[in-house]
Amino acid sequence: MKQPIHIIIIGVLLCTFLPLRLSAQPAKGEAPAGDSLRISLLTCGAGDAIYTLFGHTAIRCENLTRGTDVVYNYGVFDFGSDAFVLRFALGDTNYCLEKTSTRYFCQAYYYNGRNVWQQVLDLSAAEKQRLVHLLEENYRPENRVYLYNFFYDNCSTRPRDKVEEALQGRLAYAEADSAGVTYRDLIEKYSEGHPWSRLGMNLALGSEADKPISRRAMEFVPFLLQADFGQAQIADSVSGARPLVLQEGWLVKALPTTSPRGDGLTPNFCAWLLFGVTLALTIYGIRRGKSVWGWDVLLFSLAGLAGCVLAFLMFFSKHPCMSPNYLIFVFHPLHLVCLPWVICREKRRRISFYLMANLVVLTLFMALWGVLPQEIPSAVVPLALCLWARSANNLILSKIKRR
Repeated sequence: MKQPIHIIIIGVLLCTFLPLRLSAQPAKGEAPAGDSLRISLLTCGAGDAIYTLFGHTAIRCENLTRGTDVVYNYGVFDFGSDAFVLRFALGDTNYCLEKTSTRYFCQAYYYNGRNVWQQVLDLSAAEKQRLVHLLEENYRPENRVYLYNFFYDNCSTRPRDKVEEALQGRLAYAEADSAGVTYRDLIEKYSEGHPWSRLGMNLALGSEADKPISRRAMEFVPFLLQADFGQAQIADSVSGARPLVLQEGWLVKALPTTSPRGDGLTPNFCAWLLFGVTLALTIYGIRRGKSVWGWDVLLFSLAGLAGCVLAFLMFFSKHPCMSPNYLIFVFHPLHLVCLPWVICREKRRRISFYLMANLVVLTLFMALWGVLPQEIPSAVVPLALCLWARSANNLILSKIKRR
């Protein structure tokens, strides 16, 4: 039996928008009399992409009189811009402030399976007007672009700073235990379940990431800013103090869009497997009196390329916490530069002074592992052992030849 076309259209619209509206119930409520503005901090859930692992923060501004409802979003970037990857590695990436409708913002997160938590801020009318003025001033074309810094100036710290500026120094945070917490600890925590992304970030971060940081520095993570705002107080000359957050709840309660992942091939498993193959080839070569130099081409080329990336980040990147990085003693560009001479010596089964020096450096690195002022990823152990075994292999074979 055919249904009238208008009934079908209404049904489609209800199926499309009803889940979103049902998920946003706690966000509603009437604004105080004479005050048509309502301002909220939005904290968005994590995604699967590496740049979404730590969540996101934005500011929602509702004008109930004019019927406007917009989100100020400091996390917008153009991945397709010229040399984006290179500029990001250099720490020279431009992000910008975008103003968009709350409905569009929520739909994007809903259909990507990411929740949005809303905290309505208990600001006076003057404080709200001041905050909106700051955001609008920041949204001017000449002001909206800023130099992004993952730890110090990102989509979480910018909204925090604007709220603090609107409150003119009257915002007091509750004391929270942050003793001994480092940037690397937070990277480890919020990249759980993404072992390859975690390894990449841990390799890039140097010893500066292992120094304890303040609770305020930890607020580069949106979830920690959300927690701190929930406990913060505004100093008030009339009432003494009032909570910063008036009410909070889910703005978007999205359904998961990805199926659960299995364990898969972890970095540790792959690294130890590589060491197992290296050890087997080394033993075979020593027994047969062969150098198996082709395997060294592969290993030292990969180690050299990794070293080029580390050296680049250490000496040229503006990102904090990249230098010094003690992994440069394991992975460095000299592996790549000296490889032709190393292979030439290996083919003739002659001792390579470069491999002898590398053997000494790696031995010292592993001996001093526990006292280095940098936390070394566990996957580096088998990788360092691979290079150590191949360096020792050259020394053993050269001695066998002399005999």
